[in-house]
Amino acid sequence: MVAIVKLGLGTSAAASAEEIGAKAANLDQVARLGIPVPPAFVLPIDLCAAIVSGDAGAEAAMRRALAEGIVYLESALGRRFGDRRQPLLVSVRSGAARSMPGMLETVLDVGASGEAVHGLIRMTGNPRFAYDCARRLTESYATTVCGLAAKVLDDALDRIKHSENVTAERDLDGEALGRLVTAYHDALAEADLVLPDDPMEQLVGAARAVYRSWMSARARTYRTIEKLEHLRGTAVLVQAMVYGNRNLRSGAGVVFSRDPSSGPRSPVIEMVFGAQGEDVVSGRRTPESEATIKAVLPDLLPELGDVLTRLERAFKDIQDVEFTIEDSRLWILQTRAAKRTPRAALRFAIDLVSEGLISKDEAVKRLDGLDLDLLTRTRFAEPGEPTASGIAASNGVAVGRAAFSAEAAARLAADGNSVILLRPETSTADIAGFAAATGIVTAIGGRTAHAALVARQMGKPCIVGCATLAIAPDEQHATIADAALTEGDWLSVDGDSGAIYLGKRTVVSERPQAEIDQVKRWRSAGLTTTIV
Repeated sequence: MVAIVKLGLGTSAAASAEEIGAKAANLDQVARLGIPVPPAFVLPIDLCAAIVSGDAGAEAAMRRALAEGIVYLESALGRRFGDRRQPLLVSVRSGAARSMPGMLETVLDVGASGEAVHGLIRMTGNPRFAYDCARRLTESYATTVCGLAAKVLDDALDRIKHSENVTAERDLDGEALGRLVTAYHDALAEADLVLPDDPMEQLVGAARAVYRSWMSARARTYRTIEKLEHLRGTAVLVQAMVYGNRNLRSGAGVVFSRDPSSGPRSPVIEMVFGAQGEDVVSGRRTPESEATIKAVLPDLLPELGDVLTRLERAFKDIQDVEFTIEDSRLWILQTRAAKRTPRAALRFAIDLVSEGLISKDEAVKRLDGLDLDLLTRTRFAEPGEPTASGIAASNGVAVGRAAFSAEAAARLAADGNSVILLRPETSTADIAGFAAATGIVTAIGGRTAHAALVARQMGKPCIVGCATLAIAPDEQHATIADAALTEGDWLSVDGDSGAIYLGKRTVVSERPQAEIDQVKRWRSAGLTTTIV
């Protein structure tokens, strides 16, 4: 018997992150604060190992638990899973006891069967929205659950875009999206694969895939790098969908309660209109500016500001919050302690003490093990005019040889070179390349993408959204602002300003001595915890 944990109404018995994962445990606490969270239920971490091993009894228990959880969501929302009139769709997400941003799988819009698509059209009067949900489900299910190569779907999408004379799927109307969904199903059939139309079978397949993603290569690599081999597995969080793709006053975004690169007490917000969460955190889309967000949704920033203040007080730390806006209404999908650079970690610790959120002893504990050498601020001695620029995502500067793939970065680093990894987007599939690189540059994406978070956690300078960067398909050559680059060429990047320079620049270092001295005074006052 598998006991599900029900979340979202603030009425469930509290469960620990060791049982249901940090994502679900944090969401339960958010709901208890009265902050809007879509109802959800969780399958426990304890089931992970058995599902990964293919245990038939565990599979049957998972099916029963999923069925029980769907009944709970239907009752909470007054909708029915896969219904033709009032359909319920769900997201299926991972959640280990410690955050592993972007390393495990997610499947959105589960339940978007043929009947449910008609139901979404009836509910909203918006065929484009309904077929976009079906498109998103088919893409993620085909690659995540069925294992179909993403290129097969990309080729089908390119054919539809060409026939409609548009450059992106967001420019396709409802009729074209319907044809795209059919083309995706045809591609699955050609590979002897199928996306079941039965919503419950979709849900079982998605939950199984999330559990099994625990043993993916990128997840295992991340756990090794971050010394998380002791973790027992992932939970599966099944949550009612809220729709950032519903209309032009909807969207998906991520906000940090304070700047995680350098530490100022100012929120960092990124959002994509007409989108769902994976569009933002995957790094496949460059988000809107804060000015655009304010112009379209003037009430959002004050409302988010209030939520962030409440979350910092509740969790006593800087928060990384994923949210969705559905037709101007705010929903919180996730909150967690923000990944931060060493420089920001020092600033946060001191500021939280001065604000009375944590004690001096707690501040020193949070900095325990932090190498003071990493607390230097690096900059270029004479910056000059950059060759190109992008969005500064993780501070510091780096000088190294250009590499255009994770494999090339690892090879160059093994030969003793410092490396700048350049990629089209910030994909967490490149985690091994991140570890080998000294700095990271991408053509698209934002500061809140999963891979930008990982770069920040690793203390690597990172620049995203460099629109003039184009990497050749052979991953041996690139151009940046019309300048040709070959693997091994020298680059200098500034993660504070977003500037990118050809060649080698001289690096100088400065220490935040006042902050370091403050922590040393706390230690000398009789506190037993130390910093390296």
